[in-house]
Amino acid sequence: MIAGFGWAALALLFGYLALFFWGSAIAAEASGRPVWLFGRATGRDRWAAFGFRAAFSLAFFGPLLWLVWPVLQMADPFWTEGTAVVLGMIGVFIAGVGAMVAFAAQMSMGASWRVGVVDGETGDLVTGGLYRFSRNPTFVGQAALLAGVALAIPAVPTILAPLLFLWSAATQVRSEEAALRQALGADYERYAASVPRW
Repeated sequence: MIAGFGWAALALLFGYLALFFWGSAIAAEASGRPVWLFGRATGRDRWAAFGFRAAFSLAFFGPLLWLVWPVLQMADPFWTEGTAVVLGMIGVFIAGVGAMVAFAAQMSMGASWRVGVVDGETGDLVTGGLYRFSRNPTFVGQAALLAGVALAIPAVPTILAPLLFLWSAATQVRSEEAALRQALGADYERYAASVPRW
């Protein structure tokens, strides 16, 4: 059984993903070119792209799968059957804040928004808004969203999701930083020196 706060966390995750795809479509239209670069990723970036997809899939579909096959619930040492009420409420709060931060950061990128990294496909440097405090606020918000879901619905898949996401984000950020240094040079170096990665 998933308690009300668990369903609330899943609704936040679903709503965020809908906004993420809508925002990506707006950015593609504004930039006049595709922003979805995962299909062109190679090497470790391809693994990161897979990791992002797997993390969100685990967080959303994992609890639903546990409902369909109760034997999975019984075998899961983290499954609480909705009894951890305070933890669940904290999880919903964190998931909500994370979703808002991630979407706000994505939208502030405007035409520079990209999903994935490919050399030669960087946009203009964005340093305002949430990007004054973190070079990767979208990833920070998404990690908080997934962590909130894990707190609201503790289960093996929901706990694996933010861990897999963090690995994928750390992997992709290394490639993004190299591409931005190559494309933007001293401007990016100054920005990176004054704003923390996370």
